[in-house]
Amino acid sequence: MALVAVTAAASLASGGLVAAPATAAADLITNGGFEDGLTGWFANNGNAADRAQLTITDDAYSGEAAVRVSQRGSTGSGPMQDLSGDLVAGETYDLSARIKYDDPASPATKQFFMTIHYGGGSYTNMGSVTVPRGQWGLIDSTFTIPAGQRVSTARVFLETPWVADPTTDPATHLMDFTVDDVTLEGVEPPPPAPPAWRTIEVVGKEPGDSNPLISHKFGADGFGLVEDDRVYMYMTNDTQGYEPDPETGVSPQINYGDINQLTLISSEDLVNWTDHGEIQVAGPNGVAPYTNNSWAPGAVQKVVDGQTKTFLYYANGGGSSNVIVGDSPLGPWSNERDSTLIDGRTPGAEAVAWKFDPAPFVDPADGQPYLYFGGGPASTAFPAAERYNNPKNMRGIELTDDMVNTQGTAFVLDTPVSFEAPHVFEREGLYYMTYSSHFGGPDFGGNQTPLPGYPGGGQIPYMISDDPASWPKETYEGVLFPNQSQFFGAGTGGNNHQSVFELGGAYYFTHHAPTLNKRINGDQTQGYRSPHIEKLEFDADGTIQQVVGTYRGVDQVKDLDPYRVMEAETIAWRQGLTTVDVDRPSAEFGEDAPNLALTDIQDGDWTSLSSVDFGDAGAASVGATVRPLTEGAAVEVRLGDREADVVATVPVTGAAGEWTDVSADLSGVTGVHDVYFTFTGAADTDLVEVDTWSFVEAEDDAPATDVSLADVLGADTSGPESPRAANGDDFDLLAVAVARVLAARPDSPVGILADPTQALTAFLPDDDAFVASLDAATGRVTNEKVAAGRLRTAFTAAELEQVLLDHVVLGATLTSTEVLAADGAELTTAGGSTLTVEVDGGQVSLLDADGEVAATVTAVDVNLGQAQVGHVIDRVLLLG
Repeated sequence: MALVAVTAAASLASGGLVAAPATAAADLITNGGFEDGLTGWFANNGNAADRAQLTITDDAYSGEAAVRVSQRGSTGSGPMQDLSGDLVAGETYDLSARIKYDDPASPATKQFFMTIHYGGGSYTNMGSVTVPRGQWGLIDSTFTIPAGQRVSTARVFLETPWVADPTTDPATHLMDFTVDDVTLEGVEPPPPAPPAWRTIEVVGKEPGDSNPLISHKFGADGFGLVEDDRVYMYMTNDTQGYEPDPETGVSPQINYGDINQLTLISSEDLVNWTDHGEIQVAGPNGVAPYTNNSWAPGAVQKVVDGQTKTFLYYANGGGSSNVIVGDSPLGPWSNERDSTLIDGRTPGAEAVAWKFDPAPFVDPADGQPYLYFGGGPASTAFPAAERYNNPKNMRGIELTDDMVNTQGTAFVLDTPVSFEAPHVFEREGLYYMTYSSHFGGPDFGGNQTPLPGYPGGGQIPYMISDDPASWPKETYEGVLFPNQSQFFGAGTGGNNHQSVFELGGAYYFTHHAPTLNKRINGDQTQGYRSPHIEKLEFDADGTIQQVVGTYRGVDQVKDLDPYRVMEAETIAWRQGLTTVDVDRPSAEFGEDAPNLALTDIQDGDWTSLSSVDFGDAGAASVGATVRPLTEGAAVEVRLGDREADVVATVPVTGAAGEWTDVSADLSGVTGVHDVYFTFTGAADTDLVEVDTWSFVEAEDDAPATDVSLADVLGADTSGPESPRAANGDDFDLLAVAVARVLAARPDSPVGILADPTQALTAFLPDDDAFVASLDAATGRVTNEKVAAGRLRTAFTAAELEQVLLDHVVLGATLTSTEVLAADGAELTTAGGSTLTVEVDGGQVSLLDADGEVAATVTAVDVNLGQAQVGHVIDRVLLLG
């Protein structure tokens, strides 16, 4: 918000945020009499053993309905309601509930509790009653929530008293019971304060540095997944609990029990990172609502039933782990289970204290998938020295081919001095296990000196094996990464969590450290962690050179291509602004992907892109899709430094609150530069939100005419293969279609694509477009191989010729500059059809004769600078 770096306390105090008074008493329970069925209610699922069947019954205390609780798995198994965000610390509440049980095998009387769960292992009984069998009892109590209690998670339920193993006497501890007339009356919370004060004001990530990866939010336990040369980083959403005090700028200590979202970012170059927002994994509104938390994610891709899916594993607190499934690394996400994947029922994992930190691995040698998990205190059955040095507290287990079930019995990971976070990767036929080491203490046999060569506390050791299912202690190699506080100083200690991914033939190590937290609050950090990456270097024998943690981080692996529509939430470095979800399709990643925009932008705030390659021709203009919030705002564009001369000023015009496209001309902007966007306008007010950036390349004075689009299509010789995401240069199936036409009709006008002197514009369906369109037209086309066969059998050469010609506009080389400026223009194709160009917020679509969207442009300017230019589309036009 402010250009000059100030302390969080000063910037927050200037916001003038004052807590609103609490409102009058109200009943906070929804449908407490169960007259609306189970609306608002579900069975407690706080632990792996918690499960119950809730059934509406007419055996009610009052009214027509009550709820019957049966098939209980634990003493805590009972009806629950989520009041997260509805309660106020320090306030007193009146509560009541009617309860009855009638099993003749049960005791003559039984105690029942109304209990509140604050997340994690924090439970408190709010009220109780001892009920005679067969009679209605009444819980009637008052309860005051402690003033310092965090209530962002608050779930209220009915239960019987806890015992360690209720299954030994289910008639006493797990009897069925009936509940009616539940109330919880008290003050409601004040309206939420405006969220702007949560914006992180400090620079956080210095220009020129690569660590931490992002500075507008936190993220921990990063796990890297690579698809099509883009790294997707899944993280625990530490920002979810970040609530800095408006006066001091200091947030309470992080509360992991509040976290039920995962954060996702991605990058093609390891410096410019796109924010894809949060995945609501757990909680009542989560993808898997039977889980409460989502920590320490791990992700992998695998082809299942002919489709490439992304499998995202996560820890449901310390007691279990689970998985959700995505159609791509960005989702959309679905749940294919009705209970957790790893829990107390998992064979071989019974002795594992913490069944969390799941890390998937698919063996490239045979395709067998595994899941590694676990951690926590060692078994007390071991001698003290073994508990410390070889706690055997982690496991691995085979996954079934569907990736959402396990098979067989979990095997032991004999990882020296292990605490948590097992992770496996493969390189040149060797398997590497990395993990986090413990700090000693009573959970590990007391404070001892580790065996020679074994790791100290809070380090990342590693092992090397020739079998991903065999990890004896003899495979231990040494310490890969010392504790991060050795590199980043006071306030950055604690345990760590790591992963390794391969990109472009190099291997990279991820870890976290509270470095952004430290830059906000100094050495007194509150546990909010940030993602870091360092490059791994290997010796000739396969051992790994010890990693040094730095702010400098890794080098940018490729320059950024500016000649496309880019999400504005792609950030190298920034100050003052943050991101927000917007209800608009992503111009860069498609309509099924989450989309964010830059927000909370005030005068002097800035963002940037690193190493942008404008080429020899240079950029002719810069554009943005914006939502103006006040008059007179503008975006200043600078190169190389945020204090450099302004090369363009983009005026923020258009109707307030409406998305619009704005642009400004550029001149002389060539070569590779860091690009800074600085916002100017009225002081102390939000100026604008920004969805996308784009640059248009200047025309070459002497364009070459010696490369045809046929040359481009023929350059991809990988052949039809299993599905993969469109990457803008994969046209095997288009080449198959052209070849089939020319083989049958050598004089077909389709051959013009091979004449580099003939000016034309072609709309090029990539392989994914052919697969999708052929499936829609003929059915059961699941991959490129099937699509190639269907092109040869389902259509005649004449039919294919007509389809192909409907993708070509003769006589004009329409680059993206012309197309983006051609909203409403009608194009007549070589096949005689008419296409209408529609431009909306930087997204270009082609409309058919009925005005329906026939295809959307996903990449532009293939073969730029030649007489023939192409634009990639996501559907085959007029097929069938």
